[in-house]
Amino acid sequence: MPNNKAQAATDSPDCSTMEVARMLGLAVRSVQLMVDRGDLVAWKTPGGHRRISRNSVEAWTAQRRGGNAANARSERRPEPNAGAGLQPRPRGNRSGRVAAAPRLLLIEDSVHFQNLMSLLVGQHFPGVDLHIAQDGIVGLAMCGQLLPDVLIVDILLPGIDGATLITSLRSQAQFAQSKLIVVTSLDEAQRAPYAFALTGVPVVHKPNLVRDLPPLLREALAETAPAADLADSHS
Repeated sequence: MPNNKAQAATDSPDCSTMEVARMLGLAVRSVQLMVDRGDLVAWKTPGGHRRISRNSVEAWTAQRRGGNAANARSERRPEPNAGAGLQPRPRGNRSGRVAAAPRLLLIEDSVHFQNLMSLLVGQHFPGVDLHIAQDGIVGLAMCGQLLPDVLIVDILLPGIDGATLITSLRSQAQFAQSKLIVVTSLDEAQRAPYAFALTGVPVVHKPNLVRDLPPLLREALAETAPAADLADSHS
């Protein structure tokens, strides 16, 4: 006998905040912020419960996927022999999927630094699968969809700042193995309010990005690669 309740939930034109959080792989608070920003259409029932339009969730997801595809098509990376980096073979990871390359998610709102870091990744790590999010909320959603091996996160982000984003990721078990690198224009004194999230996380000061990011990224990628791949990459 079919489960009519489950079918009704699937066909319902609206969802609870918890349901949307599960659909997008986000914390409930992140979904609430998306509603407050107008990214999702929502209303409250007479009983005070928030309901979110399923169509707006699907439209938001489709828009982000379209933006990611456009970013991938517009990327212009140097030939693989342009730089020395890891050349990983297809491998399984913690989610059981087989990936052609490590997944790197860059969460950065500055187009200038998006382009600069894309160039650095293309030069030094041409085999890496790079994805870009332009704000913290989109970055959280993409984390849930991609389960990236390495994240590069700016501190000063629209939507959710980098420190809050890192704290949210650390509270979720599926990201326990993801390696983090923080990039910021803030100097050490200016970073003090965000120190609660930066313990144990390598931080790159943006004026030193070209010098400092590649070795840190190489180390993070090495920690995500199987031992056999590491042996091959150094042979």
